[in-house]
Amino acid sequence: MSDDTIRLVTIGRMIRRRRRLLTILTLLGALVGYGTSVLVPPRYTTSASVLLPGAWEERELLTQTEIATSSAVADRAAAALHWPGVSGRDLRDRVGAKAADGNIITISGTAGTPERAQRLADEVARQFVTFAARIVDDDTDPEAAAQLTALQQMVVRTSRRITELADATDPGRTVESVQTRTELAKLRTSLQEAVNKLDQAGPAADKAHMVVMGPAARPAGEAPPTRIQLIAAGALLFFLLAVVGQLAAARMSRRLRTPPEIAAALGSALLGTVDVPDERPGRRAEGRGPRARLRRLLGADIRWDVPTPPASGDEAGRQIRYRRVCARLRDRLPAPRRLLVVVPDGDEIARRAAGRLAAEAGSDPLLRVVGVCVSQPMVADRDDESGALVVLSAGNWTAAELAGIAEACADAKHEVVGIVLAGPVLARATRSVGRPRHTAAPVLAVGDDAKGSPG
Repeated sequence: MSDDTIRLVTIGRMIRRRRRLLTILTLLGALVGYGTSVLVPPRYTTSASVLLPGAWEERELLTQTEIATSSAVADRAAAALHWPGVSGRDLRDRVGAKAADGNIITISGTAGTPERAQRLADEVARQFVTFAARIVDDDTDPEAAAQLTALQQMVVRTSRRITELADATDPGRTVESVQTRTELAKLRTSLQEAVNKLDQAGPAADKAHMVVMGPAARPAGEAPPTRIQLIAAGALLFFLLAVVGQLAAARMSRRLRTPPEIAAALGSALLGTVDVPDERPGRRAEGRGPRARLRRLLGADIRWDVPTPPASGDEAGRQIRYRRVCARLRDRLPAPRRLLVVVPDGDEIARRAAGRLAAEAGSDPLLRVVGVCVSQPMVADRDDESGALVVLSAGNWTAAELAGIAEACADAKHEVVGIVLAGPVLARATRSVGRPRHTAAPVLAVGDDAKGSPG
């Protein structure tokens, strides 16, 4: 796994074999999301719209949105609402404004209940319109406004006098009278257009008349993130963290997987590979104690980072592999003698392969199976045995652990004469073709020998 590319099939295999652990972690994440939703009170958001009549540039609209969320407007809204413990600074964090199409400012308010959110949006919109109108009134020059009013009154009086002169003129009896009436009508029209232009010359008057487009709607649901969203986010986050953590742990694993690496760590030659039918591929040794029970409960006792074992052949094919390993072992020994078959504790596949190998070897050579703890390896001192055969499965042990086993064998005066790798295969539901040639039970270590102490 450390040198392999992570593919979808690898992720799928990990999810399938660690589904119990992933399910528990996902439920834990959902509980964390639920707890967060309980600690964070629900929020409700609604908005009110303010229409700005007249011609407005984009930068002017942005200025109005800043005014709507300013401290001046928030302080006035807080004073009008009279909410205990809520100041204008608090309201600024709950109020937002943005410019929409059609010269519309949308003012949003967020509160703990739908009613308070509705009141907040309406009050801020109302205070914004009042404050903006006050700004326009303050910016207007009183003297200029008085002069404009006097000019408008003078234009009205002039227009009225023109009308009187037109009526007093001889109504169409001479050419001069007709021209005079026409000129007076044009003059009156020009004065009226001048009055209209004067009215349009003061944009502040039009822009001051902002309108609140109705009350804010009462929100029907919570503002995001809702409780359901927090629960889903917590579950998804824990699931992704669990998947990434499993993949990262597998990438950083230092367990040896290839035969050359294992042979180099033990300092001996590989005699061959044997197959062990396994109905539960990837499962580690049962073990005892609270930690082992917790691993079984979480489904962490199943190796996911090993590929699915290939389908097993028939019994005759597996028997041929064991016989070939025994033949190579006899070829490496100068004379028949007793050997220790060293199996790392917890390697169930290797333990079964060692028992089968001892049965196939019979008395030439005579094999005795012992287990060795990899954390504190200890091999029995040399007695009748004059060598050690290491049987293990690939992908379970690091180079340091295997080097420790080799050192333990050397300390006990046992030469490692060979290595046998045991690989799990999926057992077929077929009847075995042949029977083992030797039916004698393997010589298994019991008592103190099982721990690797002198017997």
